[in-house]
Amino acid sequence: MKLVDGNNLIVGRAASNVAKLLLQGQEVVIVNAEKMVLSGDIEYLQEKYVHRRTMKDKADPERSPKWPRRPDLFVRRIVRGMLPFDKPRGKAAFKRLRVAIGTSEEFKSAEKISFPGTDAEKLDTKYHTVALLCGRLGYSG
Repeated sequence: MKLVDGNNLIVGRAASNVAKLLLQGQEVVIVNAEKMVLSGDIEYLQEKYVHRRTMKDKADPERSPKWPRRPDLFVRRIVRGMLPFDKPRGKAAFKRLRVAIGTSEEFKSAEKISFPGTDAEKLDTKYHTVALLCGRLGYSG
């Protein structure tokens, strides 16, 4: 099992590395998902994800894409987008992923892995946490 601490990691870059580990057969746990960051203007990000949440299929609205508001499920959904989810291999890989808000007691002493180039300190633009974006989307947890 690989443990990834999401504190101050860029979501997209970390998610692509996590997807690679999942496809190789590893089990991956991401902790502190609410502290991961997205780059860009917060108003633009909010508008983008509000639009994604409101897209509905006219023929069958129940089968439309789902975008959660909760930070851990939001990060999980981003990782899912980087997997071949329509194929059995992708679904099996997605089942090996666990994402958590904060750090639970069972993971406090575990060794955390990091990926090169995923730290938010390298960004020259403004960035915001997943918790802030999810709060603006309506999450109140």
